[in-house]
Amino acid sequence: MADHDRIEGAAKNIGGKIKEGVGKITGDEKLKAEGRADQVEGKVQNTVGGIKDAVRDADKR
Repeated sequence: MADHDRIEGAAKNIGGKIKEGVGKITGDEKLKAEGRADQVEGKVQNTVGGIKDAVRDADKR
């Protein structure tokens, strides 16, 4: 089962892409920057979740 961080990170990444897109459409530089920051945060959180999954799987062996 996927770690909660992976799911939450993926959702945050998608939300960031949407936020960045809305910022581009509206010309809102702050919103674009927030969207990019959310994407980075989501990717990091997803990576942490992946590491947790790998450790958990290694412990089961």
